[in-house]
Amino acid sequence: MIDIKCFKVTRLETNCYVITDKATEKMAVVDPGDKSQELIDAVNSSKEKSLEYIFLTHGHYDHIGYAEELAKMFGAKIAIGEQGGDFLSSGMLNLSDFHKEVAIKPFTADILLKDNQVIALGDAQVKYIATPGHTKGCGCYIIDNNIFCGDTLFCESYGRTDLITGSDSQMAQSIKRLKNLQGDYNVYPGHGSFSTLEHERKYNPLMSMV
Repeated sequence: MIDIKCFKVTRLETNCYVITDKATEKMAVVDPGDKSQELIDAVNSSKEKSLEYIFLTHGHYDHIGYAEELAKMFGAKIAIGEQGGDFLSSGMLNLSDFHKEVAIKPFTADILLKDNQVIALGDAQVKYIATPGHTKGCGCYIIDNNIFCGDTLFCESYGRTDLITGSDSQMAQSIKRLKNLQGDYNVYPGHGSFSTLEHERKYNPLMSMV
């Protein structure tokens, strides 16, 4: 079982998640787009203070902006889908080149995840699935009955596909893949309200079409 805390970061109100395996207090952070003292305090509040991983759903600046600094602070490993690694070192791909107020130094991931790869977080199992569409490197992390889906799936919506490496057809396939998962899941998107997969099957306009 895991504990989940959400913190809003960046001017785009990116959802940054702190995940804790309750049995071992091993922790991971999903999409630290900007510095957050609340986030740092949440990691420090653990008796173990053991931040193992930083999981990036994709490589846009509002999801990766604080990843390297946070990783160095706690000795964590940065993980992203294998098609998303280039975004971390390219201001054009991560879109920071187009926002003068954003400064992201190029960095690299410690782990490039393959589709369906599983990583242990304490006693919890974290499964990565590739869901391109918003970018070619987008992916979701499935832990128990929870999906951390970045900008692939939103509450009754989905990620835009008109940015660099975006694809309408890939997005449709990715949404179909999520729709076809067996059972219900809690949906934790990169922006906006939480949802459930069953709710999205009923009310998400793209999911109802694929």
